[in-house]
Amino acid sequence: MPTPCISRVSAREVLDCRGLPTVQVDVLVDDHHLGRADVPSGRSRGRHEAFELRDGGSRFGGFGVRSAVTHVRDVLGPALIGTAVSPQRALDQRLCALDGTPDKHRLGANALCGVSLAAARAAAAAADLPLYRWLCADAHILPVPQVNLINGGRHAQGALDFQEFIVMPVGATTFMEAMTIASEVNLALGDLIRSRHGAAATNVGDEGGYAPPLRDPRQGLELLHHAARAAGHADAVVYGLDCAATHLYDSATATYRVGDRSHTREQLLELYQSLITDYNVASIEDPFHEDDFEAFAELTQSTTSQIVGDDLYATNVKRLREGIPQVAGNALLWKVNQVGTLSEALDAAAMALRGGLSLVVSERSGETEDPIIADLSVALGAGQIKTGAPVRGERTAKYNRLLLIEEQLGSAALYAGASYRRPS
Repeated sequence: MPTPCISRVSAREVLDCRGLPTVQVDVLVDDHHLGRADVPSGRSRGRHEAFELRDGGSRFGGFGVRSAVTHVRDVLGPALIGTAVSPQRALDQRLCALDGTPDKHRLGANALCGVSLAAARAAAAAADLPLYRWLCADAHILPVPQVNLINGGRHAQGALDFQEFIVMPVGATTFMEAMTIASEVNLALGDLIRSRHGAAATNVGDEGGYAPPLRDPRQGLELLHHAARAAGHADAVVYGLDCAATHLYDSATATYRVGDRSHTREQLLELYQSLITDYNVASIEDPFHEDDFEAFAELTQSTTSQIVGDDLYATNVKRLREGIPQVAGNALLWKVNQVGTLSEALDAAAMALRGGLSLVVSERSGETEDPIIADLSVALGAGQIKTGAPVRGERTAKYNRLLLIEEQLGSAALYAGASYRRPS
Protein backbone atom coordinates (compact mmCIF):
# COMPACT_ATOMS: atom_id res chain seq x y z
CA MET A 1 0.00 0.00 0.00
CA PRO A 2 1.35 3.44 -0.90
CA THR A 3 1.98 5.85 1.99
CA PRO A 4 -0.95 8.27 2.43
CA CYS A 5 0.05 11.77 1.35
CA ILE A 6 -1.25 15.20 2.19
CA SER A 7 -3.37 16.64 -0.60
CA ARG A 8 -4.77 19.78 1.01
CA VAL A 9 -4.24 21.95 4.10
CA SER A 10 -6.69 24.69 5.04
CA ALA A 11 -7.36 26.80 8.11
CA ARG A 12 -9.83 29.29 9.53
CA GLU A 13 -10.71 31.27 12.61
CA VAL A 14 -13.27 29.69 14.95
CA LEU A 15 -14.44 30.80 18.39
CA ASP A 16 -13.32 29.31 21.68
CA CYS A 17 -15.40 29.14 24.86
CA ARG A 18 -14.61 32.77 25.69
CA GLY A 19 -15.87 33.99 22.32
CA LEU A 20 -12.34 34.70 21.15
CA PRO A 21 -10.83 33.46 17.88
CA THR A 22 -8.59 30.47 17.66
CA VAL A 23 -7.09 28.42 14.83
CA GLN A 24 -8.87 25.45 13.25
CA VAL A 25 -6.92 23.40 10.70
CA ASP A 26 -8.02 20.78 8.15
CA VAL A 27 -5.54 18.30 6.68
CA LEU A 28 -6.84 16.16 3.81
CA VAL A 29 -5.02 12.95 2.91
CA ASP A 30 -5.29 11.29 -0.51
CA ASP A 31 -8.20 13.63 -1.35
CA HIS A 32 -10.40 11.58 0.97
CA HIS A 33 -9.36 11.30 4.63
CA LEU A 34 -9.93 14.43 6.70
CA GLY A 35 -8.24 15.40 9.95
CA ARG A 36 -9.45 18.51 11.76
CA ALA A 37 -8.14 20.09 14.95
CA ASP A 38 -8.81 23.20 17.01
CA VAL A 39 -6.08 24.90 19.03
CA PRO A 40 -7.03 25.92 22.59
CA SER A 41 -5.63 28.90 24.48
CA GLY A 42 -4.68 29.41 28.10
CA ARG A 43 -5.37 32.53 30.13
CA SER A 44 -2.69 31.91 32.77
CA ARG A 45 0.19 31.11 30.44
CA GLY A 46 3.72 30.69 31.70
CA ARG A 47 6.65 32.48 30.10
CA HIS A 48 8.30 29.21 29.03
CA GLU A 49 5.46 28.26 26.70
CA ALA A 50 5.77 28.37 22.93
CA PHE A 51 4.60 31.63 21.37
CA GLU A 52 0.89 32.01 20.61
CA LEU A 53 0.56 34.39 17.67
CA ARG A 54 -2.21 37.00 17.96
CA ASP A 55 -2.95 39.84 15.56
CA GLY A 56 -3.15 42.80 17.91
CA GLY A 57 -5.10 45.89 16.91
CA SER A 58 -8.75 46.53 17.70
CA ARG A 59 -10.40 43.52 16.06
CA PHE A 60 -11.53 41.04 18.76
CA GLY A 61 -9.65 43.20 21.25
CA GLY A 62 -6.37 42.22 19.62
CA PHE A 63 -6.99 38.47 19.99
CA GLY A 64 -7.59 37.70 16.31
CA VAL A 65 -5.58 34.90 14.72
CA ARG A 66 -5.78 35.82 11.03
CA SER A 67 -1.99 35.97 10.82
CA ALA A 68 -1.63 32.43 12.20
CA VAL A 69 -4.33 31.20 9.80
CA THR A 70 -2.50 32.88 6.91
CA HIS A 71 0.72 31.12 7.90
CA VAL A 72 -1.06 27.77 7.76
CA ARG A 73 -2.57 28.53 4.37
CA ASP A 74 0.41 30.22 2.70
CA VAL A 75 3.50 28.73 4.36
CA LEU A 76 2.91 25.45 6.19
CA GLY A 77 0.25 24.01 3.90
CA PRO A 78 2.04 24.49 0.57
CA ALA A 79 5.23 23.00 2.03
CA LEU A 80 3.38 19.84 3.07
CA ILE A 81 1.33 19.15 -0.07
CA GLY A 82 2.39 15.83 -1.56
CA THR A 83 4.38 14.73 1.50
CA ALA A 84 3.65 11.66 3.61
CA VAL A 85 1.30 12.28 6.52
CA SER A 86 3.30 9.88 8.67
CA PRO A 87 5.51 9.29 10.50
CA GLN A 88 4.37 12.10 12.77
CA ARG A 89 7.89 12.98 13.87
CA ALA A 90 9.07 13.70 10.33
CA LEU A 91 6.07 15.92 9.70
CA ASP A 92 6.54 17.82 12.95
CA GLN A 93 10.24 18.29 12.32
CA ARG A 94 9.33 19.83 8.98
CA LEU A 95 6.91 22.21 10.70
CA CYS A 96 9.55 23.28 13.22
CA ALA A 97 12.11 23.80 10.46
CA LEU A 98 9.69 25.98 8.52
CA ASP A 99 9.26 28.20 11.57
CA GLY A 100 12.93 28.10 12.47
CA THR A 101 12.69 29.67 15.95
CA PRO A 102 12.97 27.95 19.35
CA ASP A 103 9.62 29.27 20.62
CA LYS A 104 7.72 29.21 17.28
CA HIS A 105 7.30 32.99 17.27
CA ARG A 106 7.76 33.43 13.51
CA LEU A 107 4.74 31.44 12.35
CA GLY A 108 3.07 30.94 15.72
CA ALA A 109 2.85 27.84 17.88
CA ASN A 110 -0.92 27.94 17.39
CA ALA A 111 -0.40 27.56 13.62
CA LEU A 112 2.05 24.66 14.01
CA CYS A 113 -0.04 22.94 16.68
CA GLY A 114 -3.17 22.99 14.54
CA VAL A 115 -1.40 21.41 11.58
CA SER A 116 0.36 18.82 13.74
CA LEU A 117 -2.82 17.63 15.46
CA ALA A 118 -4.93 17.71 12.30
CA ALA A 119 -2.29 15.65 10.49
CA ALA A 120 -2.34 13.04 13.27
CA ARG A 121 -6.10 12.78 12.94
CA ALA A 122 -5.85 12.50 9.15
CA ALA A 123 -3.27 9.72 9.44
CA ALA A 124 -5.55 7.86 11.83
CA ALA A 125 -8.49 8.31 9.45
CA ALA A 126 -6.41 6.97 6.55
CA ALA A 127 -5.62 3.90 8.66
CA ASP A 128 -9.32 3.58 9.61
CA LEU A 129 -8.42 3.79 13.29
CA PRO A 130 -9.49 6.04 16.16
CA LEU A 131 -6.71 8.43 17.10
CA TYR A 132 -5.95 6.76 20.43
CA ARG A 133 -5.47 3.41 18.66
CA TRP A 134 -3.38 4.97 15.87
CA LEU A 135 -1.00 6.43 18.44
CA CYS A 136 -0.89 3.34 20.69
CA ALA A 137 -1.99 -0.11 19.57
CA ASP A 138 -2.43 -1.28 23.17
CA ALA A 139 -4.23 1.79 24.53
CA HIS A 140 -6.79 0.73 27.13
CA ILE A 141 -6.50 2.90 30.26
CA LEU A 142 -9.23 5.43 31.06
CA PRO A 143 -7.94 8.38 33.13
CA VAL A 144 -9.17 9.64 36.48
CA PRO A 145 -10.73 13.05 35.79
CA GLN A 146 -9.46 15.98 37.82
CA VAL A 147 -12.81 17.77 37.91
CA ASN A 148 -12.50 21.49 38.58
CA LEU A 149 -15.64 22.39 40.56
CA ILE A 150 -14.60 25.76 42.03
CA ASN A 151 -12.82 28.33 39.87
CA GLY A 152 -10.59 31.08 41.21
CA GLY A 153 -7.54 33.06 40.18
CA ARG A 154 -7.52 34.23 36.57
CA HIS A 155 -10.29 31.78 35.70
CA ALA A 156 -12.89 33.60 37.78
CA GLN A 157 -11.65 37.15 38.45
CA GLY A 158 -12.87 36.94 42.05
CA ALA A 159 -11.17 37.10 45.43
CA LEU A 160 -10.18 33.42 45.62
CA ASP A 161 -6.50 33.32 44.75
CA PHE A 162 -5.93 29.66 43.91
CA GLN A 163 -7.13 28.87 40.40
CA GLU A 164 -8.79 25.46 40.70
CA PHE A 165 -10.40 23.38 43.44
CA ILE A 166 -10.69 19.82 42.22
CA VAL A 167 -12.33 16.51 43.06
CA MET A 168 -10.83 13.27 41.79
CA PRO A 169 -13.18 10.23 41.86
CA VAL A 170 -10.46 7.66 42.51
CA GLY A 171 -12.89 5.24 44.15
CA ALA A 172 -14.87 4.63 40.96
CA THR A 173 -14.42 1.41 38.99
CA THR A 174 -15.28 2.78 35.54
CA PHE A 175 -15.05 6.15 33.83
CA MET A 176 -18.84 6.32 33.69
CA GLU A 177 -19.02 5.81 37.44
CA ALA A 178 -16.34 8.49 37.88
CA MET A 179 -18.42 11.01 35.96
CA THR A 180 -21.53 10.01 37.91
CA ILE A 181 -19.70 10.77 41.15
CA ALA A 182 -18.28 14.05 39.85
CA SER A 183 -21.65 15.27 38.57
CA GLU A 184 -23.48 14.35 41.77
CA VAL A 185 -20.87 16.17 43.87
CA ASN A 186 -21.22 19.17 41.56
CA LEU A 187 -25.00 19.18 42.00
CA ALA A 188 -24.64 19.03 45.77
CA LEU A 189 -22.03 21.80 45.64
CA GLY A 190 -24.41 24.06 43.72
CA ASP A 191 -27.11 23.55 46.34
CA LEU A 192 -24.63 24.22 49.13
CA ILE A 193 -23.28 27.43 47.59
CA ARG A 194 -26.81 28.65 46.85
CA SER A 195 -27.93 28.07 50.44
CA ARG A 196 -24.86 29.81 51.91
CA HIS A 197 -24.19 32.64 49.48
CA GLY A 198 -27.32 33.12 47.37
CA ALA A 199 -28.17 32.28 43.77
CA ALA A 200 -25.73 34.80 42.28
CA ALA A 201 -22.85 32.87 43.83
CA THR A 202 -23.55 29.92 41.55
CA ASN A 203 -22.20 31.81 38.54
CA VAL A 204 -19.32 29.95 36.93
CA GLY A 205 -15.77 30.71 35.82
CA ASP A 206 -13.85 29.95 32.64
CA GLU A 207 -13.82 26.18 33.19
CA GLY A 208 -17.42 25.76 34.29
CA GLY A 209 -16.73 25.58 38.02
CA TYR A 210 -18.60 27.71 40.50
CA ALA A 211 -17.07 31.05 41.49
CA PRO A 212 -18.41 31.76 44.99
CA PRO A 213 -17.32 34.82 47.03
CA LEU A 214 -14.49 33.18 48.98
CA ARG A 215 -11.04 34.42 49.96
CA ASP A 216 -9.37 31.62 51.91
CA PRO A 217 -8.44 28.37 50.12
CA ARG A 218 -9.66 26.46 53.16
CA GLN A 219 -13.16 27.72 52.45
CA GLY A 220 -13.07 26.23 48.97
CA LEU A 221 -11.82 22.87 50.20
CA GLU A 222 -14.41 22.84 52.99
CA LEU A 223 -17.17 23.38 50.42
CA LEU A 224 -15.89 20.45 48.36
CA HIS A 225 -15.78 18.20 51.42
CA HIS A 226 -19.32 19.13 52.47
CA ALA A 227 -20.59 18.59 48.92
CA ALA A 228 -18.93 15.17 48.64
CA ARG A 229 -20.51 14.11 51.95
CA ALA A 230 -23.92 15.45 50.92
CA ALA A 231 -23.71 13.50 47.66
CA GLY A 232 -22.71 10.31 49.49
CA HIS A 233 -19.28 10.12 47.85
CA ALA A 234 -16.90 11.27 50.59
CA ASP A 235 -15.04 7.94 50.51
CA ALA A 236 -14.77 7.88 46.71
CA VAL A 237 -12.94 11.15 46.10
CA VAL A 238 -9.71 12.92 46.92
CA TYR A 239 -9.00 16.58 46.32
CA GLY A 240 -6.66 18.70 44.24
CA LEU A 241 -5.55 22.30 43.80
CA ASP A 242 -4.14 24.29 40.91
CA CYS A 243 -2.50 27.23 42.65
CA ALA A 244 -1.05 28.91 39.52
CA ALA A 245 1.38 30.50 41.96
CA THR A 246 3.41 32.33 39.32
CA HIS A 247 0.51 34.80 39.11
CA LEU A 248 0.48 35.27 42.90
CA TYR A 249 4.20 35.99 43.13
CA ASP A 250 5.72 39.40 43.72
CA SER A 251 9.33 39.23 42.58
CA ALA A 252 10.17 42.55 44.27
CA THR A 253 9.39 41.14 47.72
CA ALA A 254 9.79 37.42 46.93
CA THR A 255 6.36 36.78 48.46
CA TYR A 256 3.03 35.29 47.38
CA ARG A 257 -0.32 36.98 47.95
CA VAL A 258 -2.84 34.41 49.20
CA GLY A 259 -5.98 35.10 51.21
CA ASP A 260 -5.37 38.77 52.07
CA ARG A 261 -1.82 38.29 53.25
CA SER A 262 1.67 37.91 51.87
CA HIS A 263 3.49 34.61 52.31
CA THR A 264 7.16 33.90 52.10
CA ARG A 265 8.14 30.72 50.31
CA GLU A 266 8.50 28.96 53.66
CA GLN A 267 5.10 30.15 54.88
CA LEU A 268 3.44 29.05 51.65
CA LEU A 269 5.04 25.62 51.97
CA GLU A 270 3.62 25.35 55.49
CA LEU A 271 0.20 26.31 54.16
CA TYR A 272 0.33 23.52 51.59
CA GLN A 273 1.42 21.00 54.18
CA SER A 274 -1.53 21.95 56.40
CA LEU A 275 -4.00 21.72 53.49
CA ILE A 276 -2.68 18.28 52.59
CA THR A 277 -3.11 17.10 56.18
CA ASP A 278 -6.44 18.76 56.95
CA TYR A 279 -8.29 18.34 53.65
CA ASN A 280 -6.89 15.20 52.02
CA VAL A 281 -5.33 17.18 49.18
CA ALA A 282 -3.77 14.54 46.96
CA SER A 283 -2.55 16.76 44.13
CA ILE A 284 -1.16 20.31 44.03
CA GLU A 285 -0.31 21.97 40.73
CA ASP A 286 2.12 24.89 40.39
CA PRO A 287 2.50 25.57 44.13
CA PHE A 288 5.38 28.00 43.51
CA HIS A 289 6.42 30.31 40.72
CA GLU A 290 7.59 28.87 37.42
CA ASP A 291 11.34 29.08 38.00
CA ASP A 292 11.58 27.93 41.62
CA PHE A 293 12.75 24.36 41.10
CA GLU A 294 14.16 24.35 44.62
CA ALA A 295 10.80 25.08 46.27
CA PHE A 296 9.04 22.46 44.14
CA ALA A 297 11.65 19.94 45.26
CA GLU A 298 11.29 20.86 48.92
CA LEU A 299 7.51 20.39 48.85
CA THR A 300 7.82 17.15 46.87
CA GLN A 301 10.21 15.71 49.43
CA SER A 302 8.00 16.73 52.35
CA THR A 303 4.81 14.96 51.25
CA THR A 304 3.43 11.86 49.56
CA SER A 305 0.93 13.95 47.60
CA GLN A 306 1.32 14.57 43.90
CA ILE A 307 3.12 17.82 43.04
CA VAL A 308 2.43 18.82 39.44
CA GLY A 309 4.54 21.08 37.25
CA ASP A 310 2.63 23.11 34.65
CA ASP A 311 4.26 26.52 34.18
CA LEU A 312 7.38 24.93 35.70
CA TYR A 313 7.80 22.42 32.86
CA ALA A 314 5.67 23.82 30.00
CA THR A 315 5.61 20.35 28.36
CA ASN A 316 9.23 20.99 27.36
CA VAL A 317 12.07 18.46 27.48
CA LYS A 318 14.64 21.17 28.26
CA ARG A 319 12.74 22.17 31.37
CA LEU A 320 12.29 18.52 32.34
CA ARG A 321 16.03 17.89 32.02
CA GLU A 322 16.57 20.62 34.58
CA GLY A 323 13.83 19.65 37.00
CA ILE A 324 13.82 15.85 37.07
CA PRO A 325 17.29 15.47 38.66
CA GLN A 326 16.18 17.87 41.40
CA VAL A 327 12.92 15.93 41.97
CA ALA A 328 11.12 19.22 41.41
CA GLY A 329 7.61 17.82 41.46
CA ASN A 330 6.54 14.27 40.65
CA ALA A 331 4.04 14.88 37.85
CA LEU A 332 3.91 16.70 34.52
CA LEU A 333 0.89 18.65 33.36
CA TRP A 334 0.85 17.80 29.66
CA LYS A 335 -0.45 20.32 27.11
CA VAL A 336 0.40 19.97 23.44
CA ASN A 337 0.01 23.65 22.61
CA GLN A 338 2.52 24.63 25.30
CA VAL A 339 5.31 23.26 23.12
CA GLY A 340 3.76 23.46 19.66
CA THR A 341 3.74 20.01 18.02
CA LEU A 342 2.48 16.58 18.98
CA SER A 343 5.89 14.91 18.62
CA GLU A 344 7.55 17.38 20.98
CA ALA A 345 4.77 16.86 23.50
CA LEU A 346 5.10 13.07 23.21
CA ASP A 347 8.85 13.42 23.81
CA ALA A 348 8.11 15.37 26.99
CA ALA A 349 5.69 12.68 28.16
CA ALA A 350 8.25 9.94 27.51
CA MET A 351 10.96 11.83 29.38
CA ALA A 352 8.63 12.47 32.31
CA LEU A 353 7.70 8.80 32.58
CA ARG A 354 11.34 7.71 32.37
CA GLY A 355 12.11 10.18 35.14
CA GLY A 356 9.45 8.73 37.42
CA LEU A 357 6.86 11.46 36.92
CA SER A 358 3.14 10.91 36.53
CA LEU A 359 1.18 12.44 33.64
CA VAL A 360 -1.86 14.71 33.81
CA VAL A 361 -3.21 15.44 30.33
CA SER A 362 -4.81 18.89 30.37
CA GLU A 363 -7.06 21.23 28.46
CA ARG A 364 -6.72 25.01 28.45
CA SER A 365 -9.17 27.48 29.94
CA GLY A 366 -9.88 28.83 26.45
CA GLU A 367 -11.20 25.55 25.03
CA THR A 368 -13.26 24.50 22.02
CA GLU A 369 -15.57 21.56 21.44
CA ASP A 370 -12.65 19.55 20.00
CA PRO A 371 -12.22 16.49 22.28
CA ILE A 372 -8.76 15.49 21.04
CA ILE A 373 -7.15 15.39 24.49
CA ALA A 374 -9.48 12.52 25.40
CA ASP A 375 -7.84 10.35 22.73
CA LEU A 376 -4.39 11.60 23.69
CA SER A 377 -4.88 10.74 27.37
CA VAL A 378 -5.89 7.17 26.49
CA ALA A 379 -3.05 6.83 23.96
CA LEU A 380 -0.56 7.89 26.64
CA GLY A 381 -2.10 5.71 29.35
CA ALA A 382 -1.79 8.88 31.38
CA GLY A 383 -3.98 7.93 34.32
CA GLN A 384 -5.28 11.50 34.75
CA ILE A 385 -7.05 14.12 32.67
CA LYS A 386 -7.96 17.67 33.63
CA THR A 387 -10.65 19.27 31.52
CA GLY A 388 -12.87 21.37 33.76
CA ALA A 389 -16.26 20.95 35.37
CA PRO A 390 -18.82 18.40 34.11
CA VAL A 391 -20.82 21.20 32.43
CA ARG A 392 -20.51 23.37 29.29
CA GLY A 393 -20.04 21.84 25.88
CA GLU A 394 -16.30 22.47 25.51
CA ARG A 395 -15.77 20.49 28.74
CA THR A 396 -18.36 17.74 28.35
CA ALA A 397 -17.11 17.06 24.80
CA LYS A 398 -13.95 15.56 26.32
CA TYR A 399 -15.83 13.59 28.95
CA ASN A 400 -18.31 12.27 26.37
CA ARG A 401 -15.48 11.21 24.08
CA LEU A 402 -13.93 9.23 26.96
CA LEU A 403 -17.28 7.59 27.65
CA LEU A 404 -17.41 6.53 24.00
CA ILE A 405 -13.83 5.23 24.12
CA GLU A 406 -14.70 3.23 27.23
CA GLU A 407 -17.62 1.71 25.33
CA GLN A 408 -15.42 0.93 22.31
CA LEU A 409 -12.79 -0.77 24.47
CA GLY A 410 -15.39 -2.92 26.20
CA SER A 411 -13.92 -5.47 28.58
CA ALA A 412 -10.39 -4.30 27.75
CA ALA A 413 -11.04 -0.88 29.32
CA LEU A 414 -9.26 -0.26 32.61
CA TYR A 415 -10.14 2.75 34.75
CA ALA A 416 -7.01 4.06 36.46
CA GLY A 417 -8.77 4.62 39.80
CA ALA A 418 -6.52 4.57 42.86
CA SER A 419 -3.54 3.80 40.61
CA TYR A 420 -3.89 7.11 38.77
CA ARG A 421 -0.28 8.11 39.35
CA ARG A 422 1.11 4.91 37.84
CA PRO A 423 -1.68 3.03 36.05
CA SER A 424 -0.95 -0.45 34.77
